Amino acid sequence: MILTPTPLEEGKLTDAMQLVLATNNIDKIKEIKLLLDDSPLTVLTADDFLEFPDPEETGTTLEENARLKARVIAEFTGHAALADDSGLEVDALDGAPGVYSSRYAGEDVTYADNNRKLLQELQGVPHAKRTARFRCVIAIDWGHGETDICEGTADGFITEKVAGREGFGYDPVFFYPPANKRFSEMTLEEKNRVSHRGLALQAARKVLQKQLTKHT
Repeated sequence: MILTPTPLEEGKLTDAMQLVLATNNIDKIKEIKLLLDDSPLTVLTADDFLEFPDPEETGTTLEENARLKARVIAEFTGHAALADDSGLEVDALDGAPGVYSSRYAGEDVTYADNNRKLLQELQGVPHAKRTARFRCVIAIDWGHGETDICEGTADGFITEKVAGREGFGYDPVFFYPPANKRFSEMTLEEKNRVSHRGLALQAARKVLQKQLTKHT
């Protein structure tokens, strides 16, 4: 069923029970929906709406972009919206690609393009200096100026070559020491337990549960 966007109404129970994922990225949707699968929320995606917006990420920080996307989708759909912005911060590159991770190699590029550029930039850098971290900031916009922010971080190293068949983005070059494998070598369930997005969503679940309790 395709839904028609409706205005947010303060205090309305369905605002708390229905949550829209503010992304058109099918890989992110898959990860997020798995982590929210056992919640009492009705999780909606772009497929549930006509002409779903794709907000331009004009922020200079992950939090700014997450807030921006959540606000646009909350206003468009009339429901609470959850948006995330994630980035890979590489120490040898002074924190790059950071907030520009998805377009590191340019506009409309593939995951492979970004990974290729990253490995080129790190060519010759020894393992000990290839430290990096994934960061994820999640914004939940409830409407009427109320927004909750949750964060998650995963530390690791950038490998010298691409490997693994799972995950997306920079997962094929991100080695996570506690698991002794790349994110791309983990199942989705394994990755969600330790990844930046998984940890941010675990925090977001607590925020969502608190909000649900207020409306019941």
